[in-house]
Amino acid sequence: MLDVIREMEIKSRVYLDSNATTGLSAELQSQLPAFLREFGNPSSIHWASRGPKTVLRETRQELAKQLGCHPLELVFTSGGSESNNTVIRMAFETFAHTERCEFITSQVEHPSVIKAFQNLETLGAVVHYVPVNLDGQLDLEFFNSQLSERTALVSIMLANNETGTIFPVQALAEKAHAVGALFHSDCVQALGKIPLNLQDLGVDYASFSAHKFYALKGSGLLYAKRGAPYVSMIHGGGQERHRRGGTENTLGIFALGLQARRLGETAEHAEQMKDLRDYFEMKLARDISGVKVTAKNGPRLPNTSSLVIPGVDGETLLMSLDLKGYAVSTGAACSSGNPEPSPVLLAMGLSREEAQSSLRVSLGWETTVEEIDAFLLTLKKTVEHLRALQTHGASHDLSP
Repeated sequence: MLDVIREMEIKSRVYLDSNATTGLSAELQSQLPAFLREFGNPSSIHWASRGPKTVLRETRQELAKQLGCHPLELVFTSGGSESNNTVIRMAFETFAHTERCEFITSQVEHPSVIKAFQNLETLGAVVHYVPVNLDGQLDLEFFNSQLSERTALVSIMLANNETGTIFPVQALAEKAHAVGALFHSDCVQALGKIPLNLQDLGVDYASFSAHKFYALKGSGLLYAKRGAPYVSMIHGGGQERHRRGGTENTLGIFALGLQARRLGETAEHAEQMKDLRDYFEMKLARDISGVKVTAKNGPRLPNTSSLVIPGVDGETLLMSLDLKGYAVSTGAACSSGNPEPSPVLLAMGLSREEAQSSLRVSLGWETTVEEIDAFLLTLKKTVEHLRALQTHGASHDLSP
């Protein structure tokens, strides 16, 4: 078995960064070439438009069926960032001149949420950022103290992209509705990792991105509950019932629709990923000294391990692993190249040194135990090597 693992180290590339993006499903890869011939504009009324128009209708229906909502409550977008910004900006424009002029979000949201709210602050909005503890859990006392009849919108993600922490969105949405506030949730990381039903979740708005669920980048979804306020952020034609101007990304929507049919498999895959993640973390604790699993004591996505590995620099470790064929991350992919440590980990109370020693491993539906075993062996060797270099360097600095 050890020989097989070593052979995989040399010959294979192993992808363990599914929270950044997933690979395309095999079924999608096989069917995409045929759909490329469907080039028509779905807004036209001639023969070339019929195929794309049918794709829009059938994909919307399939997604609604799988997510537990009405088809007309779904708006196709370019992805999670557009969906998040649309809701946040819409809420500001809707309530800007009313007594509901405050907003609540968390300190660990995706940058597309944090920066959208920071932009609103420059326009005069009052935004309350809910802190989190070392387990990544929200400070509910703070949330309750800031929620009031002045709250226009609460935006809390369902699952964190870096730590995998799952937040009690259903309970928070009930509290928000009790004071008349709207509730939005960035559900991008939850799709395909935990079962989802929007009616049960009880939110007014939810954001999704296709490339987190084995489909194409540049395509996404915004759920807007029937009766909830809606203001288009992209003005143009009458697409999406005048809710989002611009010719639809029919190729991306086709891919998302194809994957949507597999959402019913989520619970089964979630259990498999959890077993594999727990196996990984168990062996990791045994093989590498000092490793800490961030947010381990709270509810997490079944595929995500956020690690602090003392004695190594996270970026150096990532590059070393990359050279050996392993794709992992130090945090959010959208912040790649930023020399500063993860704001999410700092908000949780980790020191800068700990945050800069972080590594995120996120499994996918196709990840195997053989890949994990090979990765563990490589990770152990790499950490030992980097720690030895650091110790040697420190000793050299102290020499006379």
